[in-house]
Amino acid sequence: MVKKGPLFSFFAILIVLAIILSFATVPIIHNVKLGLDLKGGFEVLYQIKPLKAGQKIDSNTMSNAVAAINKRINVLGVSEPSISIENGNRIRVQLPGVKDEKRARQLLSTTAVLTFRDYKDNLMMDGSDLQPGKANVAFDQLNHPMVTLQLKDPARFASVTKKILAEAPNNVLVIWLDYQKGDSFLKEVSQKNHKFISAPQVSQVLNTTDVQITGMASVQEATNLKDLLNSGSLPVKMTEIYSDSVGAQFGQNSMTQTLFAGALGVAAILLFMLAFYRLGGLIADLTLVFYVYIVMSVFVGLQAVLTLPGIAALILGIGMAVDANIITLERIKDEIRSGKSILSAFKSGNQRALPTVVDANMTTIIAAGVLFSFGNSAVKGFAVMLLISNIITLITSVYGARLFLGLLIRSRALNDRPGLFGVRRSDIRE
Repeated sequence: MVKKGPLFSFFAILIVLAIILSFATVPIIHNVKLGLDLKGGFEVLYQIKPLKAGQKIDSNTMSNAVAAINKRINVLGVSEPSISIENGNRIRVQLPGVKDEKRARQLLSTTAVLTFRDYKDNLMMDGSDLQPGKANVAFDQLNHPMVTLQLKDPARFASVTKKILAEAPNNVLVIWLDYQKGDSFLKEVSQKNHKFISAPQVSQVLNTTDVQITGMASVQEATNLKDLLNSGSLPVKMTEIYSDSVGAQFGQNSMTQTLFAGALGVAAILLFMLAFYRLGGLIADLTLVFYVYIVMSVFVGLQAVLTLPGIAALILGIGMAVDANIITLERIKDEIRSGKSILSAFKSGNQRALPTVVDANMTTIIAAGVLFSFGNSAVKGFAVMLLISNIITLITSVYGARLFLGLLIRSRALNDRPGLFGVRRSDIRE
């Protein structure tokens, strides 16, 4: 006689989960963060070196560098940047959706140390004398672009211009960006290779807070300088050691092709399970659907970035989830063939399969942990998805499938129906 309680529980749980998944689909899709290989963009890896002699590159220095880079990324308008510290002295920057790679490079790596010097290259003022965030683009009377700055102390500027006037006949105040030892104003002028930004001539003592940097070749050049000055100088020197860029169309094509191939693979798996394991395969297929939703929900909740390796790890996780179901269902079939009842076969089959399934997943979890610890960003993305997939596999494929199949078996609706598990009566030993 069929027990209605377990059967009712089975359908009730199924309906509730279906409703939850229907509401979760749109938020999951809209909140997935796509990596560079799927969305397109720019990635660069920097080696961090001391800016000044005696400077130590420690965790605090790296944190300050990341904060400065983040300010500059805000200027680029990137909505989902990724900045990570690697090996203690490297910084990896990923900028999805960035199209102007040249401008991004300039904004990220330019140290942006502004100095005011005389024609003998003596330091008169530096960026610390400026009001932070007050640089703006303006135009002179001839409509040429320039950058306007505001000083903190007008008296200090008056003192500087007074000293410049005393250095006749070269009454110039040279404005340098990222001045380096060995740079020379006179040498640059003689060789007509101007590394400095501007060299205005001082004709009188200026007791003002307003400073203008002229000589901008274009509005874009003035805008870049303004953005660099407003974002602040970098506390370290950054040397590019690796970069990569992916076009938006290429990334979109990669995602479309990968998802299509993945969908075909998953569909083939679902059909295989249904054909070979009948009812057990159907339950396995249901838990696989829940598995994908749970994995993506956790991934979105962690605000992780989905990449092509991440999609590969997700599909690999589906394969491992199927493997866990196959091990369990084959054990149950063996128990049925030995002459046990379906309920007894279900209990003993699950009990015998569990250690094998747990061991297989634990070894993969350990491997994923090693990949995450020592791999680069792409490998880390693969490892994160693989870790999440295997942990959830243990929940859905083992306990979830056991719950659903157990409710159906305990309802006694499957009594004396070994064919529902793919076992022929002729194969059952007396």
